[in-house]
Amino acid sequence: MNDRYDAGYGDGPYELVGYDEYGQPVYQQASAQRPAQAQQVPGTQQPAYDPYAQQQGYGYDPYATGGQQPGSSYGSGQQPPAYDPYGSRAPYDPYATGTQDATGYDPYGQAASSGQQPRVAEQTAHIPQQAGPAKDTRPPHGNGHTPDAPEYGNASDAPEYGGASGEPDYHTEQFAFVEDPDGDSEDVIDWLKFTENRTERREEARRRARGRLIALVVVLALVAAGGVGYLWFAGKLPGLFSSDGGNGTATPVAAQKRDVLVVHLHNTGKGGTSTALLVDNTTSKQGTTVLLPNSLALTGDDGSTTTLAKSVDGDGTSGTRDQLDTVLGTSIQGTWRLDTPYLQNLVDLVGNIELDTDTDVPDPDTKKKGTAPLVHKGQSQTLSGKMAVAYATYRATGESQNAQLQRFGQVMQGVLRKMSSDPSSATITVQTLAQILDPPLTDKDLGAFLAKLADLAKSGHYKTALLPVRSDGTLSAQTSDSVVKDILGGTAKSPSAGSAVRVSVQNATGVKDDTEKARVVLLNGGFTFLEGGGASGTEATSKVIYADAADKANASEVAKTLGLPAGSVTKGNVSSGADVSVILGGDYKPSSS
Repeated sequence: MNDRYDAGYGDGPYELVGYDEYGQPVYQQASAQRPAQAQQVPGTQQPAYDPYAQQQGYGYDPYATGGQQPGSSYGSGQQPPAYDPYGSRAPYDPYATGTQDATGYDPYGQAASSGQQPRVAEQTAHIPQQAGPAKDTRPPHGNGHTPDAPEYGNASDAPEYGGASGEPDYHTEQFAFVEDPDGDSEDVIDWLKFTENRTERREEARRRARGRLIALVVVLALVAAGGVGYLWFAGKLPGLFSSDGGNGTATPVAAQKRDVLVVHLHNTGKGGTSTALLVDNTTSKQGTTVLLPNSLALTGDDGSTTTLAKSVDGDGTSGTRDQLDTVLGTSIQGTWRLDTPYLQNLVDLVGNIELDTDTDVPDPDTKKKGTAPLVHKGQSQTLSGKMAVAYATYRATGESQNAQLQRFGQVMQGVLRKMSSDPSSATITVQTLAQILDPPLTDKDLGAFLAKLADLAKSGHYKTALLPVRSDGTLSAQTSDSVVKDILGGTAKSPSAGSAVRVSVQNATGVKDDTEKARVVLLNGGFTFLEGGGASGTEATSKVIYADAADKANASEVAKTLGLPAGSVTKGNVSSGADVSVILGGDYKPSSS
């Protein structure tokens, strides 16, 4: 490398004498600023710059603190004149804290002490790099302007000057304090990823929460809509109006569809019957057993008034069904005659029943007193077929028939709870009974009907109701609307007596046919015949009884019609529903006509 160059300005060329600790080249004027004796001796070689040498040659030792004079290769005791870019002024020290002596420059900001020798001039003082633009230290032209950049034989030897002002352009790679890549950068990236992932998880959790909330709202809306729809379908939605304009259900009571079957329980051991209606309201999904008292007044085929008990015993099943339709304003699809042996078999087939019994029931086959009852009073009593029949037909002394009807209703509901809800299985149970059903009822129809009622009974949509009747067997609008209108969807149409006198006849003659003969005579006489049942014994004389004085004349007319003496007419208690009661005794002689 050429260590000399002609800058083209000043008094002579400059030559490279070394590099400072920052890697910057250090120049000095070759001959113009030195005396003749300071020229290098021909044949001698200038020593190379050693930054670690202790003040040897022309190198710069920034750590030199003693008073030793730097060595020189120009001869003993001779020093080359130093280049002073500032003239007579000392170089600028940004770290100096006091007045700096002009004798030398300490790059660490300390003035040279009086005991130190001035630093050699040929060691160009190093100015520390500053954060701002570097100050141009090149010697000025003779005209006072900064010289142009010198030409170098090798481009790598030239110092870098950049910018429009010609100031040095230093690059960061030239400094020893260039920062290495931060070792914590990976931790920062991991933290950013963790923060981003946590944010995404929070957003995903919020989205899932919103999704669950929306799904919950949709489910609640569907449940509410389903509940309202069910209430509307079942006719239980309040606030709606029926077709007649009053407050009612969505479907008018009369327009609800019902399947009705009448069942007659015949006590083959002691006699007597018990009647109930099995109702399946397919609109409201409600099942009901309606108990019908035997004293219910019905209209016979000939227009005469009779009772339910008499109709079942004498008029047959079809006649009784038609009479019930007339009185109750309903439509009965079939009649099921259930004798007590078949009821016993039915209970055994379904596997016994459980009831809350209201009384002790003695064994009807045991006549001994003090024997333990067949059925005990209590809750959740398990009854076999025989026990169920005894409980359903039991009527204690002095009890009304309604008490026995209530027990019969309990047994029927207990059987339905144990019956299969499957139509096929229920039909098999009915066929196993091997009973002959009255047409048009068939085994399949009865099995399917009982299966539907069994499903309602198991789900708790089943109840038992007693039809209230007056003492004369007729129905009142006030006492029967809750059953006839609401449950059966009909209208009470009890037979009206009109001007005809209602006569209840009880046979105490000991001759069974006398009752029928008396009925014919009374009907022909324009009276209304009521069945009074059989007497507990025989009577020697007949009696015609009236309760009100206004009925005394009617009682006398009845005695005359039956051929009884006038002395048989007396005041007393009459049978329920009758104006005049007749007890036929041994003195009664039926007319031969």
